Order: sequence, then C-alpha cells, then structure tokens
Amino acid sequence: MKAQVSRAADLASERVSPVAVQAREAAGHAREAATHARGAANDRIYVAREWAAPKLDAAAHSVEEQIAPRVSALLLQAANKVDPTPPVKSRKWPVLLLLTGVAIGAVGFALYRRSADKWTDAMKENASDASQWASEKARSTSEKVSDVTGETTSKVGAKADRLGNKAEHKADQASKKLP
Repeated sequence: MKAQVSRAADLASERVSPVAVQAREAAGHAREAATHARGAANDRIYVAREWAAPKLDAAAHSVEEQIAPRVSALLLQAANKVDPTPPVKSRKWPVLLLLTGVAIGAVGFALYRRSADKWTDAMKENASDASQWASEKARSTSEKVSDVTGETTSKVGAKADRLGNKAEHKADQASKKLP
C-alpha cells in the first residue's frame, strides 16, 4: 500500500508540477498587474483629491456664510424663547429723550440767533437804564453825604465853640490869679 500511495503521489506531482510552474508564472503576472493597478489607483485618487479639495472648501465657506448664520439665528431664537429671565429693557426711551433734547436745543439756538438784534437792543436799553439809575443813586448818595457832613460840621463847630469858650474862660481865670 505504501508503494501504491507513493506511486500515486509521484504521478500527481508529475501532473501538478507543470500546473505549479504555470501558477507561479500567473502569480508573478498577477503581482505585476496589481502593482500597476495600485499605481493607477494612486494616480486616480490624487486626481480625485485635487478635484474634491476646492469643492469641499467652497462647501465649507458656503456653510459658514449662509447656513451657519441661519442655524445660529434659529438656535438663538429658541434660546430666547426658553430663557426664563426677563428680557432686557430697550434703550429707545433714553435715545428718544436725548434726540428730543437736541431738537429743543436746536430750536432754541435758531430762535436766539433770529432775535439776537432784539436782545442786543434790549441789553443796551437796560444798560442805559442801569447807568442812569447809578448816576441818580450817586447824586442822592452825594447829597446825603453832604447833608451828613453839614450836620456833623455844625455839631463839631458847636462843640468846638463851647470848648473854645471854656478854654478862654479858664485862661482868663488863670491870668487873673497870676501876679
């Protein structure tokens, strides 16, 4: 039996050996084809990446500039609806009051400029009235001063006369006592 198995193995190896050689050659050809296919695939992948990179960049900018703001606005709106804190008061009233004040100031300035001559004339009249009043006041004050001075002079004169008379009287008495 051993001999038959060994003969069958030899026969099989004689028949398999040309097939094995052909299989080895086919494997070598397959290896070369695979290498060539790998190179071609790498080239095509590179070309595909060259084409896809600008498209992806444009898509990214489109998302960033168009879609993202809309999504952001929607999310912000949803957050505002869900937020339990009261909304911030608007600043319309202070701005409105400021603008009203500026408008009133502009109207006042325009009216002032329009009536500047009238105001100047009124001030001149008031100044002349004031100078007239000041001169009248100065005259009345000088009259009062002269009246007070006259009274004081008369009082001082009367006292001086009395003192002079006393001094004369004492001088007469002193001269009588002297030998």
